[in-house]
Amino acid sequence: MDLHTALLVPHVVAGGAGLLLGPVVMALPKRRDRHGVAGRVYVPVTVVMTTTALALAALDPGRLWGFATIAVATLVCALAGTALARRRPPGWLPAHVRLMGASYLSFVTAFLLTQWSSPLAWVLPTLVGTPLIALAVHRLPPAARRAGRPRVARAPAAAAAEG
Repeated sequence: MDLHTALLVPHVVAGGAGLLLGPVVMALPKRRDRHGVAGRVYVPVTVVMTTTALALAALDPGRLWGFATIAVATLVCALAGTALARRRPPGWLPAHVRLMGASYLSFVTAFLLTQWSSPLAWVLPTLVGTPLIALAVHRLPPAARRAGRPRVARAPAAAAAEG
């Protein structure tokens, strides 16, 4: 087996797993149990996909640099979304949903690019997915959507008059 094939096989397996696992993770209730377990599988799959994408791009940079860019964006979004879920700072949930959704859009974009030679493959997942991610954020409990928003500072005189 040549190096290209040795890299391509785990890349395709990880990419396929990410494409299949993404909707499962999104559909599960956002608690630490099954959603968290599925998420802990999604991130290593993303690491394998990205690592092999970078290695494949190194073998043929003229043709595959765009895929390497998508792979890195996928991993950065997945890792940032995971870090937010672990630390849970104020306002973390909407950002987590956006980042993880963006990582999945990158998976879909790369898949479409391998199957369809149209320039639309570069933009269609974002055009369709971005409103869906916004809808998912809108459907979060209101308290989760408000958490961490900056408060408007009031003048000390106004605060004293109210108190």
